Amino acid sequence: MSSDLNILGKALKNIGILVLLFIASPILLTIAFKAIKIYTEGIEYYLSRIFLMFAASLIVFTIFFGIRTFSLISKAIFDK
Repeated sequence: MSSDLNILGKALKNIGILVLLFIASPILLTIAFKAIKIYTEGIEYYLSRIFLMFAASLIVFTIFFGIRTFSLISKAIFDK
């Protein structure tokens, strides 16, 4: 039972990207919530709302990307 090294290399690259997303996503979400708290009116308020939607979608993408990455790892290790 050997693992497919090409798929495993791609999976390890995805893990590196996933670690960066795990760090960046909550930080961006926190910044967006603080911006909404600071700016209560004007164009800054709407920009902070857009930034909040972007950060929330990045969190959802991070979860999806994590599931896909670990699926790729399991395929590289267990499939022939």
